[in-house]
Amino acid sequence: MVLEMRRAHSYWGARRIAFELARKRVERAPSESAVYRCLVRAAVIDPMTRRRRRETWKRWERGGPMELWQLDVVHGFLLADGGSAKALTGIDDHSRYCVSACLMASERTQWVCDGFNSAMQAYGVPLQVLTDNGKVFTGRFAQPPVEVLFDRICRENGVDHILTQPRSPTTTGKIERFHRTLRVEFNTRQVFKTVKTAQAALDEWVTYYNTQRPHQSLGDLTPEIRFRSGGAEVRHQLRHPERNGEQWVCRRVASNGLVSVGYQQVSVGKNYGGSACDVLVTDGLLQFWVGNQLLKTAARTSQGPVRKLHADGTAPRRR
Repeated sequence: MVLEMRRAHSYWGARRIAFELARKRVERAPSESAVYRCLVRAAVIDPMTRRRRRETWKRWERGGPMELWQLDVVHGFLLADGGSAKALTGIDDHSRYCVSACLMASERTQWVCDGFNSAMQAYGVPLQVLTDNGKVFTGRFAQPPVEVLFDRICRENGVDHILTQPRSPTTTGKIERFHRTLRVEFNTRQVFKTVKTAQAALDEWVTYYNTQRPHQSLGDLTPEIRFRSGGAEVRHQLRHPERNGEQWVCRRVASNGLVSVGYQQVSVGKNYGGSACDVLVTDGLLQFWVGNQLLKTAARTSQGPVRKLHADGTAPRRR
């Protein structure tokens, strides 16, 4: 049975096989060392000298869920047309729970920010986010420094955006380790017909990763167990602000999914055609809401006052 499990999951080691046998309640399940010896005798793995950690070694992690998210963009999802897709990935630092795995055809600022918004819509607003110094995340190192859309979204939602030191990949070690697991277990070498089919397969794997896969650094708990154990008191939900202030305007979504605000057109999706859309207008951002759902946050490209419209004659809001 040990060798059968190894053949079915070539990336499983002795520890994981022993854990799965115990979880299946196999009678007289072998220990991890017994599984290791079996794999070595079968020449499935090479014997390795055990490396002991230094006594001063300490695992660095936040004390509770939603305190810090690590975000990054990973490449290498192969497509049938010869191209490849990228993914905005994000994990909760405390629980290793995957909060984002959003595929995109290319690494564009708007698509990265849409993925970030979707994660906050699904799980709430973290206290901090940690990213590298990529241009889609920050413009602090540009000459002159500028505030990019991702930074604006963090500021508008009260999120402290932390940047890694240049050439310091170990600072985001948890998300890099997640990428390693993703490449092996999801198998990013497989070729997908479209980005849509790749996203569906990736969503299925992320559900397995969050809810079923034991995590060694969590004492073989799943990320979901640790993520949910933090309690509601540490979860900061995405704000649903009152929409009667001077910064709010109302527009009707056109049949092609476009909303026009101050000579700027932004697509929120054809499926919202005819719906009333509330738009929060600030100096640098536009937030588009239909009912209680934040559809998109976009950088404002025009200046000056925006003509206010009323909802008269518009379709009923989606709740």
